[in-house]
Amino acid sequence: MNETIFTEYPEGNKLLITRKFDGPLPLVWRAWTEAELLDRWWAPEPWKSITKSMIFKEGGSRLYCMQGPNGEAHWGITEYSKILPQNSFEAKDAFCDENGQINAEIPSSQWRVEFSKVDDGTLVSAMNTFASKEAMEQLVAMGVKEGTVAVHKNLDQLINDIIQ
Repeated sequence: MNETIFTEYPEGNKLLITRKFDGPLPLVWRAWTEAELLDRWWAPEPWKSITKSMIFKEGGSRLYCMQGPNGEAHWGITEYSKILPQNSFEAKDAFCDENGQINAEIPSSQWRVEFSKVDDGTLVSAMNTFASKEAMEQLVAMGVKEGTVAVHKNLDQLINDIIQ
């Protein structure tokens, strides 16, 4: 069983998330960069991820909703700033409204997500940088670690379903 590893850096505003996935790099890359696949794993069950719009290119974005079992809706936006195909991408991730207007009351983070081929799969390393230690702690208190572990399990299942 692969494990999601969280490393908090001494500066206090950086959180590195690493996980090996048992799938080829091109498939894992697609799962992170194509709306149809993202929506199959991005939300912890019983929640669903629903992409409203996505343009995966530098200067593009993904506007999506995390929809709860009772109709709850939490919106997010990922704004892509740098993409090196099947290598890495950089983006700003933030909570927002259904029109993509960022909610300044909830901290955003800058991501650098790197993909590396390893012997039996793909290693994904996501460096999350926050404006401050307090901003990072606020998102951790909101359950970002637990949610990440849950969605990584969803991604494991998606990869398995596609490979089978």
